[in-house]
Amino acid sequence: MTLPTPRAFTLKTISTPLKVLFTCLLLTIGIGYLFALTYLYLVDIEPHNAQGHGLRQDVIEKYYGKRGGTRLGAALNGSMGDNITPAEKEQIFLWIKGGAKEEDYGAIAPIFQETCAICHSPDSGLPLPPLTSFEEVAVLTTMDMGQSVKGLVRVSHVHLFGMSFIFFMTGSIFVLSEINVKWRSLLIAMPFIAIWLDIGSWWFTKLQPIFAYVVIFGGFLMGISLLLQTVISLGEMWIWKRKGKDT
Repeated sequence: MTLPTPRAFTLKTISTPLKVLFTCLLLTIGIGYLFALTYLYLVDIEPHNAQGHGLRQDVIEKYYGKRGGTRLGAALNGSMGDNITPAEKEQIFLWIKGGAKEEDYGAIAPIFQETCAICHSPDSGLPLPPLTSFEEVAVLTTMDMGQSVKGLVRVSHVHLFGMSFIFFMTGSIFVLSEINVKWRSLLIAMPFIAIWLDIGSWWFTKLQPIFAYVVIFGGFLMGISLLLQTVISLGEMWIWKRKGKDT
């Protein structure tokens, strides 16, 4: 039986300038991913952990909502809570419990105008609901149903395009690896499967909280995929010597 000849263009045989280029790209993407995880922790996880909520409950409240509370109340107990004083927070909660009436809005309007509107306004350019008038604030005092369909459409298409492009770049490097072709193919497909699971389960979690587990699993699988592609690619470029045949 004739053994396959080694491929001429692999991570172990490419020129040093290409290795440097690929290494810089992989490291930059890896650092960016770590910053993304840090941002996710600071904005979504840490505020809920302070209230004794686990990761699953965080995901449920984000996509399914807190049916029995309001979106504004959930935000004040979460990511927005650190931006206002406890006294201001209590004042807003009392207004919500009192029926969120327009005639009482004047007492709390300065809080939104001086603090919240910095980010929550059309002028900020941020993808956040505006909080510059009674009508805009009142919308968020209804029952917390989690992320809106419009919001899910927006973040879904951004993440699908963005993450697909990132893993296309890392996959284009990893495809030059010399590991077994079956494992190579699996590791190339794995991050895309993770993206489908993660983003698809956002929508299912909005309907049924049990799918929060799938969101967590999809995110974990995505991180593992990036880690494996990066470590194997860097190892083959700089550490491991080439074998005598293609595997």
